[in-house]
Amino acid sequence: MDKQQLMAFITMTFSKRFIQLRKEHQFTQQEMADKVGMHITQVRRYESDQSQPSIEILKKIAVAFNVTTDWLIFEDDERELPNNLQLKFEAVTQLPEDEQRVIESLIDGMIVKHQTKQLVSGINT
Repeated sequence: MDKQQLMAFITMTFSKRFIQLRKEHQFTQQEMADKVGMHITQVRRYESDQSQPSIEILKKIAVAFNVTTDWLIFEDDERELPNNLQLKFEAVTQLPEDEQRVIESLIDGMIVKHQTKQLVSGINT
């Protein structure tokens, strides 16, 4: 999935969740804007998929409604770890803290390596 597809996907999910939050709290668009601290025009843009929230706005919404930013941008099945990884992460929590930090560093390194490969391959195409 390229960056444009990812952003389109996030926007679609965000818009749906944003509307869901507003309706669950029985807020008008103006009340939603006031709660989060934005202009009503921006609420309308988010709900109609015409705009994407910044990280700061995502955080404000998450704090205001006591939800996670993951919940705002990902479908439920996308946030779940495959069973084999879930079991491994649970086992890691039983390790001493210093060993947990080593594993976390290894994972971070692998993620950076993967992202670098993606960037380089994107430049070369």
